[in-house]
Amino acid sequence: MTLFFYLIIALITFFAFLHAWAKKDYDVSRTVVINKPREEVFNFVRQLKKQPLWNPLFNRDTNAVLKYKGEDGKVGASFYWKGNSKVGEGIQRIVKTKQGRVFETKVLFVKPVKVNALTYVGVKELESEKTKMVWGTRGQLPFPLTIISIFYSPEKALGEKFDEGLRELKQILELN
Repeated sequence: MTLFFYLIIALITFFAFLHAWAKKDYDVSRTVVINKPREEVFNFVRQLKKQPLWNPLFNRDTNAVLKYKGEDGKVGASFYWKGNSKVGEGIQRIVKTKQGRVFETKVLFVKPVKVNALTYVGVKELESEKTKMVWGTRGQLPFPLTIISIFYSPEKALGEKFDEGLRELKQILELN
């Protein structure tokens, strides 16, 4: 019994050390150039109802429950989703919008792990029919995600999904 007790204490200490050592803040973003005017790109991405068309999170469960409140694209509008274990459950609320330039939302993932994040989109006109867009998220990782991030970083986990979503968004907007 004493050996088992010491093993448990050693494991708890090991995980506590890993959690204390791990980086807790993250900021992951990706950029794409879309051959459309800045306003057209901005007006599309700021609409919460259009996110399931290009955000790869929603490809994981086409039967997810999606509910919207408020005037879409405006500060205060929100979006609730509940899906399978790959999509989870959460709420996204628009907290800042600067017309044609910046769009920010607060995201609360409730399941599978409770996480708060800030997502952001910035658009910049390169030419009249060419727009540079940045899509990103930043926040703090809670335990046990801090330990997981040592082996599988948010940069890798989220970056691949952002790249996929931006390719899809570029395709949707350039075909219209």
